[in-house]
Amino acid sequence: MSFMEEMTKTERVMAAVNGGEVDRIPVCFWHHFRPEGSGRRLAEATYDFFEATFDLDILKIMPDIPYPLPRRSITKPEDWLLVEPINAERSRFFTQRATAIRALRDAVGYDTPVIMTVFSPLAEAMYAAASRELFLEHLREHPVLIHQALATFAENLRAHIQGCIDAGADGVFFALQGCTATIMSRELYHEFGRPYDLLALQGAIDGWLNVLHIHGERDLHFADVLDYPVQVLSWSDRLAGPSLREARTMTSKCLMGGWHEFGALATGPVEKIREEAEDAIRQTGGRKFILANGCSVPDDTDEQWLRAAREIVNELVLP
Repeated sequence: MSFMEEMTKTERVMAAVNGGEVDRIPVCFWHHFRPEGSGRRLAEATYDFFEATFDLDILKIMPDIPYPLPRRSITKPEDWLLVEPINAERSRFFTQRATAIRALRDAVGYDTPVIMTVFSPLAEAMYAAASRELFLEHLREHPVLIHQALATFAENLRAHIQGCIDAGADGVFFALQGCTATIMSRELYHEFGRPYDLLALQGAIDGWLNVLHIHGERDLHFADVLDYPVQVLSWSDRLAGPSLREARTMTSKCLMGGWHEFGALATGPVEKIREEAEDAIRQTGGRKFILANGCSVPDDTDEQWLRAAREIVNELVLP
C-alpha cells in the first residue's frame, strides 16, 4: 500500500465504513464498567478507557445508566402494562446519557467517533422479566401483552436514539438479544424481535456509524438481520460464527470483530493476539473492517493484554 498521511480517527473509521483506503486498521475493544451514576462520570470513565488509556478509534459509551424499569421486576402477565411512554425531559435515561455524549464531544471534538450502546426492545423486555424463561412463557401465553410492551419499548428507544444523535453521537451500538436459536426460533424473532428493532432504529437515521451487535455464542439468526439500516455489523465471529470470511460473502456492510473476547485478548499470549489480528485482515482483505472483540472482554481482564493488542495494531501490515 502506498504511504498515507495519518488520518484522524473519524476519517479512519469513516473510510473503513465506506470501503476506502485507511492508514491503519481502525480498532476498538471494551468491557462493562461499574455503574457511574451520572452522565458526566460516565463520560469521564469512557474517556479514560477509550481515549486516555488505550487511544482507541471509537468512543463506545457503555450502558451504565439503565432503562428506567427495574431489572427482573416483571413477574405477572399484567405487569407488562407497567411499560409506559417515557417523558424524555424528565428521564435520567435520556438526559444523563445525552450529558455524557455532550461531555465527550467537548473533550474530543469531532475528530473521534462517539457511539452510544443501546439494547434492543426485546433485550430490554427480557431484562425486565423476572427470568428469561418467564418472559418466553408470557410471550407464548400472552402475546398481545408482549407486543404492546415491545411497541412501547421500541418507541421509547427510538426517541432515545434520536436524542443521542441530536446530542452529538455519530450513531449507536444497537445490541440484539434473542436473535439466536438458543433463545427463540427464526419465526418468533421475526414476530417479536425484528419489527421492534426496526422501529427503534428509525431514531438512528441521521447517524453514519450505527453498529448492529448480534449477541450470542452460537446459532445466530445472522442472515435475518443483514438488511437492517446500519453501517457496521458486530458479532462473536470466532465464537458463534459465521467467520469474517463467510460474512464478507453475505453482506457488503463494514464488519467489526476478529478477536475472540474470551481468548488471547483476555488472557494472552501476545503472539496469539497478533495472530488473530493478522488472520482477521487476511479474511477481510483489510477493507470495510474494524478490528474489535466479538463482545465484551471479561471485566477483570489484565490490561497488559489490551495494551499489547493496541500496540499490535500499529504494526499490522495492510494488503
